[in-house]
Amino acid sequence: MSEKRILLTVLIALCLISLTGCVKKPTFSSPCCKIPSGHEATFMIVSDPHYLSRSTYDENEAFNDFCCTADGKLIIYTEEIIDTLIWEIENKKPDFLIISGDLTCNGEKESHLDFAKKLEKIEIQGTCVFVIPGNHDIENPWARNYFGKESIITESITDEEFYEIYHSFGYMEAISKDEHSLSYLLTPSEDVWLLMLDSTKKNKGKPLDIPEKGGAIPSKTLNWIEECAKLAKENNARLIASMHHSLLEHNSVINKDYVIDNKDEVLKLFKKLGIEIVLTGHIHLQSINSYEEGDYRLYDIATGSILAYPNVYGELKHIPGYGFEYNSYKIDVEGWSKENNIKDDNLLNFKMYSKEYFKEKSYEKYYKVLKEKLDYDNEESYEALADSVAKMNVEYFQGQRNDVLKKAIKATEYQRLMESLPDCLKAYILSMGDCQFTDNNTLLIPQD
Repeated sequence: MSEKRILLTVLIALCLISLTGCVKKPTFSSPCCKIPSGHEATFMIVSDPHYLSRSTYDENEAFNDFCCTADGKLIIYTEEIIDTLIWEIENKKPDFLIISGDLTCNGEKESHLDFAKKLEKIEIQGTCVFVIPGNHDIENPWARNYFGKESIITESITDEEFYEIYHSFGYMEAISKDEHSLSYLLTPSEDVWLLMLDSTKKNKGKPLDIPEKGGAIPSKTLNWIEECAKLAKENNARLIASMHHSLLEHNSVINKDYVIDNKDEVLKLFKKLGIEIVLTGHIHLQSINSYEEGDYRLYDIATGSILAYPNVYGELKHIPGYGFEYNSYKIDVEGWSKENNIKDDNLLNFKMYSKEYFKEKSYEKYYKVLKEKLDYDNEESYEALADSVAKMNVEYFQGQRNDVLKKAIKATEYQRLMESLPDCLKAYILSMGDCQFTDNNTLLIPQD
């Protein structure tokens, strides 16, 4: 046994003694797919799959009405998109799959149970799966079945049920679990350890009409994070984190309830501990932001929702001696459809279909805002402005920023937008171009 493994064994034993008061279940099982020091590790990152079980709906009026309110999410194709993901993982064979919350559409128990069956298929293929909850997943008052003309309240799940359903997808492999949340610590590689952080707010006993959208890391969990970081440092492992909500703002206008409430406190702790990468979701936007202070730099990498255009997943590769390399990829629904003899034209031309669907939903949203805020005599003015904003929104969500983003429309169109839009939309358009990275789909983080 190597000295490093002996040290890890001793430290784990000490953890059992010293961390008993701050670990939910102080079990330290064998790591999943442990990768030895000096070897590459590949993490596939999927955010916001919003899976909706086929058992919760038929394709009639209630379901169709619900899909119309989905804000660009392709709810009608959740099954096909997740099956494509399974197919793509089988072909690419990443070491690990991280799913950073909003596993289900609205926390339906049936959706959780069926989604867990999908994840079992991925693990059978040899890729280890790690999950954390998002704000849609637990005690969601919007959990519904859709049959005929009826939208019917259905059962959601509790924290305890989430742990039970997804025990095999991270919790079983964890060397430490936080007793104040559903957070846990993994050792997927000897060189890279992973904090899976539960950023959802708890509302036990508090009735809600809508899901709690915002997030925070409990103060007691911060103490546990510090203990985890000490253990990683003593084992010469680099610690990275994943959570549903953002740590850094990805948009100066749209940030309320997307960034955790105690971001300053968490950022200060991460700086102290040297945590430099956090993998997030929630905002459905493909975006990279960073924070610098002295020699310290932290990257918040938000991978867009796999269920909404541009339907991407991320890939974070750790290359020893080189650093981390992140890239996003559009899921290949067309390839899966052809291989499985699918006849649906929308799936066979998925990239174009998804883009047009997202643009249409963006157009409808901004057209409504323009009608409320402006007073034009002719319909064409509303339509032209809404179309220009929708075009820019499509490019923005797929990770394009700054001058590249402005090329989505003609210079004359952009000038007209700045002269004509109401202040709320003008601020949003300006926020699209105020970014650190022009291309938010690729990033190299060199090793120190």
